[in-house]
Amino acid sequence: MTHDRHHTVIIGGGFGGLTAARALGGMEGDVTLIDKRNFHLFQPLLYQAATGLLCPSEITSPLRHVLRRQKNATVLLGEVADIDPAAKRVILTDGEVSYDSLIVAAGMRNHYFGNDEWAKHAPGLKTVEDSASIRQKVFMAFEIAERETNPELGEQWLTFAVIGAGATGIELSGMLAEIARHTLKGEFRSIRAETARIMLIDGADRILPGFPEELSARAEESLGRLGVTTMVKTKLVDIEESGIRIERGGTEEFIPARTVLWATGVRAAALGERLAARTGARTDRQGRIFVGGDLTIKGYPEIFVIGDMAHFETETGEILPGLAPVATQQGRYAARTILNRLSGKINAGPFRYFDKGVLAVIGRNAAVGTIGTWRFGGRFAWLLWLFVHLALLIHYENKLIVLFRWAFQYINHSHGARHISLDEEKLELPITRDSGSE
Repeated sequence: MTHDRHHTVIIGGGFGGLTAARALGGMEGDVTLIDKRNFHLFQPLLYQAATGLLCPSEITSPLRHVLRRQKNATVLLGEVADIDPAAKRVILTDGEVSYDSLIVAAGMRNHYFGNDEWAKHAPGLKTVEDSASIRQKVFMAFEIAERETNPELGEQWLTFAVIGAGATGIELSGMLAEIARHTLKGEFRSIRAETARIMLIDGADRILPGFPEELSARAEESLGRLGVTTMVKTKLVDIEESGIRIERGGTEEFIPARTVLWATGVRAAALGERLAARTGARTDRQGRIFVGGDLTIKGYPEIFVIGDMAHFETETGEILPGLAPVATQQGRYAARTILNRLSGKINAGPFRYFDKGVLAVIGRNAAVGTIGTWRFGGRFAWLLWLFVHLALLIHYENKLIVLFRWAFQYINHSHGARHISLDEEKLELPITRDSGSE
């Protein structure tokens, strides 16, 4: 694919990549957005799709539809296999695309710290497919417990362990408590769903370690009211089919838990490793590429790395976290830099992140947040979290649907997207059967 005009290629249709593509709408040149999926995923609400509150279609937006009015933009469905910086080519699994400027925003993937075998027992939450896997695992646990004749095994199926007490872990554990205590209450005959045990486990000294201590304490108190058991200073040793092995206080123990969810450990997309090898760029422990003040790789001013893939240090030495606002602002900055170069303008200086604050939802009427030096929580933080996330959804239609679902759920605790997909010809649940059972 050749271009006579300046050609900017963007890898990844997440917050950073899509923002950059839209910001280049007025460019006298061409923009090609490449993604292996044809939609933009609103990841902050992915946990709600994983727990049946929302449907995946309500938090996704087709990339072609979003960019349909941008005549200089082309969307390609494809998987990037490599990048050739010398020839300025993006190599796909089934072709290649040349570029003049390149923005790499391929995001993150689940990382199990060298224990990849844990993935089959503890799905993470980064993709729509992950959300479907978790939803299946969560609601199937209750179904199996309903038919389990061995009380001990039944308890194991009703024990949920969430690994990682960051924002994702808080959201998942809080939503699991909502499902068990309210949504499924009274729907089963052999079990009481509200007796499900939910554990939140982390090796850090407290939950939400990225938040001020007072908010961590407030969040832990809110989780306690929901019935979530928090276990900090707890090292995960192993994940098995029937439970987890942990170490705390120098003592190792095994906790029977048939449903384990992974909410910690992320690593830059594998493409980052290949790009680093090609350019000689340094990477950090999470595989993120070190970038300069203008978000480019040293020696390659035409290659921008943004969002979750970028290791960017502020003037104070702070490393920017992998958050949607960071990716969005970096995408806008990269696009502006390209436009300045094409118009002969002097760049506005190094990238500076404007921190508008951060929020973490815990459950109904419960959230914590910071804006500057202001620390707050409770119902106000929860309402602010709802408003911010609703405003950030791309499609007006999605905003209306999500608002309706939230309102309906608030009234009757409904989680409508609870379907379990099974092969009808092989419906066999892993339950203990008495000799007299059919």
